[in-house]
Amino acid sequence: MNRTFIRSFIMLAGMTAWAGAQTVVSYTNFIRQTQYPSEVIWDMSVTPTGSDLSALAINPGGARFDLWTVRNTPLTNYLLSTAYVGAYVPMGTIAIRSQDPYSTIPRTRADRPFFVDITLSGLLAGEDDPEASKSVLLLRHVQSYGVGGNGINLDRTQATLLSQSTLYQNGSRTLTYALTSIPGADRSKVRGEERFSIFSVEDYQAPSSQIASRFIQIWPVASGSISGIAADAMIRNALPQVTFTMTDLYPESTTYAQVYKGNPVLGTEGTVVPGSVLVISDSVPQNRTLVVGDYDAVVNSDGRWTMEILTRTTFGLDRLAFVSFNVDRTMIVNGSFTTIE
Repeated sequence: MNRTFIRSFIMLAGMTAWAGAQTVVSYTNFIRQTQYPSEVIWDMSVTPTGSDLSALAINPGGARFDLWTVRNTPLTNYLLSTAYVGAYVPMGTIAIRSQDPYSTIPRTRADRPFFVDITLSGLLAGEDDPEASKSVLLLRHVQSYGVGGNGINLDRTQATLLSQSTLYQNGSRTLTYALTSIPGADRSKVRGEERFSIFSVEDYQAPSSQIASRFIQIWPVASGSISGIAADAMIRNALPQVTFTMTDLYPESTTYAQVYKGNPVLGTEGTVVPGSVLVISDSVPQNRTLVVGDYDAVVNSDGRWTMEILTRTTFGLDRLAFVSFNVDRTMIVNGSFTTIE
């Protein structure tokens, strides 16, 4: 069989990203071609988008193409996509969508839905057609990263097979998942990945091989706390120093504290506390602690006040923590005035 065109679609947003410490993160990309049945392997460097001829001619047993990207800091490799090409093996593609437009690796939050688009072509149905041409297998794996994990150096052979089904028809279909199935007691704090793969059926020329595969990363819901001011405290002098503790801030988020008069009401637009704004632009969630003082200028009158930590992500604005307190800085002087005549 002649060589075939192979394409890479990585869309790495300029191939660089900024980590929290302003470290430049870059990616190197290559396609690995595996021949069947000889299992000869050839690697070819590729650009984020484009097409080229396969490095080796396609044998009767077909060939598998694996698209890899390698991150330089920390050194991590990701298998982004797989395609299998054969004389009569069906073609298939998988695309995963979420409410997060980030394109390097699909991702979403543990409380959000995601969608899997599957397209099949080349499936046959004749009595004399090879069995490997009549159907494919769809597998769904889930794998937790563990507490605080980020997927670096993950052994994906340990993923759990959650479901398996046989597909017989060409065309496109979309699978909708309201929430992830990654295991964990606290459903808002699970982190890990879900992988969807299409496999060919084994026959005499080649083993069952992965035709297409994609995964989505699932990150936990952020949480936070405010310390330094007790709930319903009465403050009569200078405002105390406060500590904002934030856990699992979404990889692309802006977090800040605000104050406003009155009791806590979701959706209230207050005044940002100076020194509390935190912008995260990374590929994994972050934990942060901020200590803030000297904010008397924004709590500028007596009465009931509320302080909140808010985080804004692609999913909207969420409140992580709040505390309400009272301010009474009115000075009352008791005394008497006398004269001697």
